[in-house]
Amino acid sequence: MNISSNLSSYRQMHIYYIRRLFKTSLLVLVLSLFNLQLINASELDYKLVAEPVGKGTYVFIGSTKYFSKKNGGNIANAAYVVTNSGVIVIDTGSSYQYGKQMRKYIESTTGLSIIKVFNTHHHPDHFLGNQAFKDVSIASLQGIVNAIDSQGEALNTNLYALVGDWMKETVAYSPTEVVTPGKITIGGHDIEIIALDGHTDSDMAIYDHTTGVLFAGDLIFHDRTPAVANANIQNWLNSIRQLQELDYTYLIAGHGPVTTDQHAMIQTHDYLSWLHETLQSALDKGLDISEALELELPKRFQALDILHEEYKRGVLQLYPSMEQAYFE
Repeated sequence: MNISSNLSSYRQMHIYYIRRLFKTSLLVLVLSLFNLQLINASELDYKLVAEPVGKGTYVFIGSTKYFSKKNGGNIANAAYVVTNSGVIVIDTGSSYQYGKQMRKYIESTTGLSIIKVFNTHHHPDHFLGNQAFKDVSIASLQGIVNAIDSQGEALNTNLYALVGDWMKETVAYSPTEVVTPGKITIGGHDIEIIALDGHTDSDMAIYDHTTGVLFAGDLIFHDRTPAVANANIQNWLNSIRQLQELDYTYLIAGHGPVTTDQHAMIQTHDYLSWLHETLQSALDKGLDISEALELELPKRFQALDILHEEYKRGVLQLYPSMEQAYFE
């Protein structure tokens, strides 16, 4: 009887401790998940700080690396201009989080409202922050609007695969206003919309005649290897030559530091010319794509960030269509 009683007591005690351990473990798991969410929320901070460029113009300089969870997709430059009537924004970054943080920074530091947003082209690192500016007129060329309409969500999905939680709640939000090439006046600034192409089928540069600042979008890369997905290199080279004719004071490239001379334009033109000629020569020699991928890169380009990665991506994107056209 005593043995049975002791066994019964033991079982009850055992069940009690198992239940207690389960509750404790469950509480620890819940707290751990809660803390993880807090950590993730705090980590989703781009720590944006704008650099002044001349009078009333500021730029958020992005990383010159490729998309990663470390940089959250913040690899492009975005800018804004303070005018008499409010703030003009040029490109909105790579995510809804970026757009929200960008807007908060601008409004808190200027004390002004945002009156206009421009998208220079349809690549995701330049427009996926649009969602944070839905109450503002977002303007672009018709070709750019069409590209965002048709490709925006696919680009958003691809970027989520690359940078993860930074893309939370992001949707592809298209420009709401179509602009045409020519001059417009906003808040006392004479703004020229310049329609070009080459980096994509439709690229928009913006030249502020009032300050002399040229916003070149991804038609110009500075100290960073140009990305050539969707590119028509011959058209791109023609667009660069048109931009070189402008008498600008500051040049804000799509990627890389701000410059006051033509170094970035020459650098981008040089790389694109070399890439086109090199791939054309590879076709003439009968090289297949694997052999083209292994070609030696000139020493003068070694200072360009992610040179080898972008070269390989460029070959993979351009060579098959060049090869098809060559044999046809």
